[in-house]
Amino acid sequence: MITKFDSLYAGHVDLTNVGYGGTPINDRRYDNAHLATALSKAQAMAQLMDRMGYNAFWMAEHHFQREGTECIPNVLLMALHLTHVTRNLKIGCGFNIAPMWHPLRLAEDYAMADILSGGRVVFGLGRGYHTREVETFGSPLIDQDANRELFEEQVDIIFTAFNEEQFSHKGKHYTLPAEVPYRGYALKELTLVPRPLRLPVETWQPIQGGTARGLEFMAKHGIQGMVGGGSAEGGAMHKVVLAWQEAHAKLGKHIELGERLCFGFHFYMADSREAGIRKAAKYYEENMKMFGELRLVRALSDEQIEIMRDPARAPHAGLPRIEDAINAGGFLCGSPAQMIDHLKALEAKYPALDRISVSLSVGVPASEALEQLERFATEVMPAFKGAKVRQPELAK
Repeated sequence: MITKFDSLYAGHVDLTNVGYGGTPINDRRYDNAHLATALSKAQAMAQLMDRMGYNAFWMAEHHFQREGTECIPNVLLMALHLTHVTRNLKIGCGFNIAPMWHPLRLAEDYAMADILSGGRVVFGLGRGYHTREVETFGSPLIDQDANRELFEEQVDIIFTAFNEEQFSHKGKHYTLPAEVPYRGYALKELTLVPRPLRLPVETWQPIQGGTARGLEFMAKHGIQGMVGGGSAEGGAMHKVVLAWQEAHAKLGKHIELGERLCFGFHFYMADSREAGIRKAAKYYEENMKMFGELRLVRALSDEQIEIMRDPARAPHAGLPRIEDAINAGGFLCGSPAQMIDHLKALEAKYPALDRISVSLSVGVPASEALEQLERFATEVMPAFKGAKVRQPELAK
């Protein structure tokens, strides 16, 4: 039964001239003052979601995004700030990109956030998808095997540091502690100071390719999975759910369909599906321009990606349309009743699913994002009996 509603904001500022016929993604450049508005935009969204009874507000770690698409470099820092200006909302790290961190620094920072927020900051881990970010920080991404190998060792270290009062580690990338003399003795073990107060640490990770290796690694560590983007469309999502269940079964853990998962969707509400498409199409297209270049949209060919760089050709080149994503089930668009029907069907198909994330596409301006989140809370969330929805006039 769906009882929790979340939203993810990757940090896009208000963009101009969006859509296939708009400014090419690589030509976008905003000044520092405008890029910094991602922080106030995040705060406004979190405060509204807190008033409206959402469960969690997720933010993504990204760096160097002068295009204005992902502008929050430290989600733990931002999350702790948001817990000071909200009351009940959980703030999720969606996600800390481990290859851009030393694993012990990440573990320490999360532990502090856990303690200082009273447990309202939720831990999240990812491998990264921007070469500009990960490779600039000195870690591999182009070499995907090397990236995964590093990530897995880092995650092993992080969970050991969380869960063990004293620990040591020797691996390919890290020897912990450093083999040095200290205060008259040979250093053999470390203690994370402080450790999180809430153990085991609730941790989330995105599920992209859904490989057996990746899912089994998550299951081993008790990491929960977010399914979104193209993976949230129709048959692709169902395959991920089955593979997720199988990965746990291999470890002797029986889980029901949808358990330990969050399904993520982009959404846009209107009085009808046709009206929603008219308003949301340009934002969907901007999202495709941004993620297509990063090879995160599997259906796009190299030729289509090249065409998206040309605003004169792109609108007429048969590129993916919002109607395609709606029909495939990856984009929720239309009236409240249509969204409720879609989510109720998911409830019936995946009885252990208890969490949904609804997010706005790249380019949706702050005022529109707030309107959309408020409308979803008042017109969709009350249809789910387990969801605790506070009406805005009562939540002061």
